Amino acid sequence: NSELGKRLTLLFVGDLMQHQAQIDAARQPDGTYDYSHCFSLVKDDIDRADLAIGNLEVTLGGKPYRGYPQFSAPDEYLHVIHDAGFDILATANNHSLDRRRKGLERTLTLIDSAGLTSVGTYRDAHDRQERYPLLVEKNGVRIAFLCATYGTNGIGITAPNIVNSLDREELAADIRVARAMKPDALIALLHWGNEYQQEPSEEQLDLAQWLIGQGIDHIIGSHPHVIQPIARIPHTEYPTQHAVVYSLGNYISNMSIVHGDVGLVVELVLEKIGSTTRLKSLDHHHVWTERATLSRTGKFRLIPADTIPIDLTSYGRFRMKQALELERQRIGVSTQ
Repeated sequence: NSELGKRLTLLFVGDLMQHQAQIDAARQPDGTYDYSHCFSLVKDDIDRADLAIGNLEVTLGGKPYRGYPQFSAPDEYLHVIHDAGFDILATANNHSLDRRRKGLERTLTLIDSAGLTSVGTYRDAHDRQERYPLLVEKNGVRIAFLCATYGTNGIGITAPNIVNSLDREELAADIRVARAMKPDALIALLHWGNEYQQEPSEEQLDLAQWLIGQGIDHIIGSHPHVIQPIARIPHTEYPTQHAVVYSLGNYISNMSIVHGDVGLVVELVLEKIGSTTRLKSLDHHHVWTERATLSRTGKFRLIPADTIPIDLTSYGRFRMKQALELERQRIGVSTQ
């Protein structure tokens, strides 16, 4: 039936963190790490999507494993991310170089060997040329992904490594290359904005408009560690919209600050009919991180907003309800 289009469901989550308390909670007596609690209640959610994408805000730099301020997560963390059903990990963020060259390259090697796809950091110019922009085809829909960060916490990049930056000249050149790949949609994964600010900065608003003008279809943001609004911006030529998610906030972390323990999960459904691809739907829901100090098990666990596990403590239930109510009052989908 020519009326039935090809559809692709994309699920985006925020920062996949590993603070020291998370590492300590996962450590077993034999020195291995068990993260099986983390995604047990959200796995079905992730599996339902055709493509699930998250921001890996740690290096897999090997031992000694450390949390903030320079992250190196246990290898087992990547295994559970894979088992949860993720497909693509954004690796360009301000912690990309926490373990310098070894950390960047080891992270890429492990992601490759786990059968996952990375976007945003590269071993050298040849590696980048081969793998960037990232083109993924599924269900007959071709998506090109760009990924870049505002910076790397002042740590210089060791040649020949590359961390994509939010340099407009570089972005414009990458958009041209991506467009030549003839994708049905072009999505930018951006590490930008101001930490703990619940509204996008003028810089974010300006860059979003500029990127859309350059040919980006949708923008997914991270870095502030709190949720920022979603905007649906009308397309100037076609009866569709650009989705701009300014910040998804944390997905899983040990952040106990107000708004830091709730994350946004965004689902985009793209529909391709003939040569036209449009945003069929944009849905979002919240997740809350049950931290080890609130848990009966002493583990970290993601809990979807509409789920109250029977083993959740009464205090945990109170904290979850309080956190979600604060967010629900705030997040809306605007058209601007």
